[in-house]
Amino acid sequence: MKEVLIITSYFPPEIGAASNRIFHLAEGLQERNFKVQVITPLPNYPTGKIFDDYSGKFKQTTVEKGITIHRLWIYATVSKNKFLRLIAMLSYSFSLLYFFAFNKLPKTVIVQSPPLLVAFTAMLFLRSKNRNLILNVSDLWPIAGLELGAFKKNFSYKMLEKIERFNYNKADLVLGQSEEILTHVTSLFPEKETLLYRNYPDFDAPEMESRNLSEEKIKLVYAGLLGIAQGVYKLCTELNFNNNIELHIYGSGAEQKLIETFIEKHPDLPIYFHGRVTREELHKVLLQYDIAIIPLLNRIYGSVPSKIFEYAKLGLPILYFGGGEGEDIVKNNTLGWIANAADYEDLNRVIASITISEITLDFKQQIKETATTTFNLEGQLKKLTSLL
Repeated sequence: MKEVLIITSYFPPEIGAASNRIFHLAEGLQERNFKVQVITPLPNYPTGKIFDDYSGKFKQTTVEKGITIHRLWIYATVSKNKFLRLIAMLSYSFSLLYFFAFNKLPKTVIVQSPPLLVAFTAMLFLRSKNRNLILNVSDLWPIAGLELGAFKKNFSYKMLEKIERFNYNKADLVLGQSEEILTHVTSLFPEKETLLYRNYPDFDAPEMESRNLSEEKIKLVYAGLLGIAQGVYKLCTELNFNNNIELHIYGSGAEQKLIETFIEKHPDLPIYFHGRVTREELHKVLLQYDIAIIPLLNRIYGSVPSKIFEYAKLGLPILYFGGGEGEDIVKNNTLGWIANAADYEDLNRVIASITISEITLDFKQQIKETATTTFNLEGQLKKLTSLL
């Protein structure tokens, strides 16, 4: 039985795309007769506090669904202070080094990036140990940080670019969740072996129900991280609710307080915040809504929100508002509607053009069938395991 180690900064019970992606990867490999270990921090995302069940622990090792999970200490924070965020990444990096020094490691190691510094720690140490290193790149940092306004092109940015290139160079195989990521990697290292590995979901979708056409308002739903990149607060302020729409919000994150305060100050607006629910609960409640909106505050090169694939598997029509490769996927697979990135006037125009009569059960079923045939996790895993 082949052994594989996965190093990640996010893993269940944490929520979010990164956590789900790595869990499905670990589970998929384990089901294909790999002996899988995962190294991850003590759960803390997105709250920035160690979850109650893990509080006060320095390290915990458990076996869950046949997967051995090592949870290591981290200085947890969601502070916007760059120094504190650096301390958090370094704390996990030191925990990794401590673990590496006192534990036997498998020959094959999959390293999640970003965070860049954590990936750099693993790539630097394990390369010297002659391991088969696979770098799983979900977002292009530091480019994404520059586009989000988190970085400026200064000395620190140049250092991050050097770390990014080091990580790519030392990888035996690079997995990228978008074609743009793979194009970027091969532009730097033309001979590097790469594989497109998207964040396809793996769950049994609940049965869909017919739309009650007697309801006049179109119910939009956003579910996920309420972070700066998603721009849900700005969405609340810019949507034209005269278009007979409601906006329902599920999730948590940095903008949560802003959103809750805005709703309190504007009780006349049909915006409803439902907080955070489990992924299983979310799959059920999402089917109450007509359209799932996927916004990005700005177009981010290399980014493809995994919500596209999750909503498609549910048969939920998508309104995509983020540009780039994600826009192409929605358009080319007829998953719903697109609006020009960061253009709220165009977003409101697109919403005004949608009629309730378009949102039929047949349309939803078509989306679901497309997801089943096109966004196939089994096919991805088969390609990956052939390379391990």
